Amino acid sequence: MRLAGKVALITGAASGIGAATARLFAAAGASVVLADIADADEVAAEIGESALPVRLDVREPEGWAAAIAQTEARFGRLDILVNNAGVVAYKGLLDFTPDEIRRILDINLLGTIFGTQAAIPAIERAGGGAIVNVSSVDGLIAHNALAPYVASKWGVRGFTKTCALEFGHRGIRVNSVHPGGVFTPMANIGNMAKEEFDRIGMMGLPTQRSAFPEEIAAAILFLASDEAAYVNGAELAVDGGMTAGQYFTFMPGAPPQG
Repeated sequence: MRLAGKVALITGAASGIGAATARLFAAAGASVVLADIADADEVAAEIGESALPVRLDVREPEGWAAAIAQTEARFGRLDILVNNAGVVAYKGLLDFTPDEIRRILDINLLGTIFGTQAAIPAIERAGGGAIVNVSSVDGLIAHNALAPYVASKWGVRGFTKTCALEFGHRGIRVNSVHPGGVFTPMANIGNMAKEEFDRIGMMGLPTQRSAFPEEIAAAILFLASDEAAYVNGAELAVDGGMTAGQYFTFMPGAPPQG
């Protein structure tokens, strides 16, 4: 029960990494608020009485204020915020419209900023706690066809470090998680089976496979828990070794080439 007595608000909690994190936090003893622009009722019902689904568009500060108020009204406090909500689009830079670029930046980066602004006073009222911002492997490196997404996730990475400086001495730790190659509907735009998804995109990784959402949730749980009491302003890559480097496929130590 690593989060016994804690209350966590998780964005993007209706599916993918967010839903996996909500389930894991609840299993660890936390009460969880599942915030999403989509319907999170099904995941909340699965978890039970310790879960509260809340409709939230992370781009709207007023919505954030309402979500925090609902959290404190139901559970009496807020200890943990997980800024997980995000979107992605795959296009060459010149093919993005201004509206598409703004949407990605607004949800991924501004949503994280607005959420942190809204949550800090509530976490301070609870006596301190933790914020975990879900960035991406593309907040550590970059890939083609993802320019606005990469910009947003590098922004989340830098924003996290500033918050660690501003709020660490006020009892709130702020860290970022950087997933890479996760088998979720957002990443699996071709609706492939996992075996095909891994074969096409993950054979260049040391792990030779994509991650399950639960594996990212485990890293988020660590950073949110008291086990990470001395971790602040850190960036944790959970990417199967994607950021470790590149293989020289013709040299010893490379995986077999199919």
